Amino acid sequence: QAQLVESGGGLVQAGGSLRLSCAAPGSIFSVSTMGWYRQAPGKQRDLVASITRGGGTNYADSVKGRFTISRDNTKNTVYLLMNSLKPEDTAVYYCNADRPIPYADFWGQGTEVTVSS
Repeated sequence: QAQLVESGGGLVQAGGSLRLSCAAPGSIFSVSTMGWYRQAPGKQRDLVASITRGGGTNYADSVKGRFTISRDNTKNTVYLLMNSLKPEDTAVYYCNADRPIPYADFWGQGTEVTVSS
């Protein structure tokens, strides 16, 4: 199982910002759509944002205009910049690599984000 290494979570006040990072093995990163998911206590894991190899992005409606996903193909790293954070953004955030051929789904261990009101 490929290792995706996340960092950047923590505790922040409402209205604040955090940037999450996720480093992946180059052989996985270079061919994968990268994404961030989140799972709040008692809820399912949902897509927050994704970015294709070509830089095309997709966002959940709840984070549009506040979060920005980006990728640095020279560092094999994907980022999630989270601005104007709200208490409802509190969750464990997971990095995902969706490799098309051969198909495989890789996950990070998760990083916790807590937004206080």
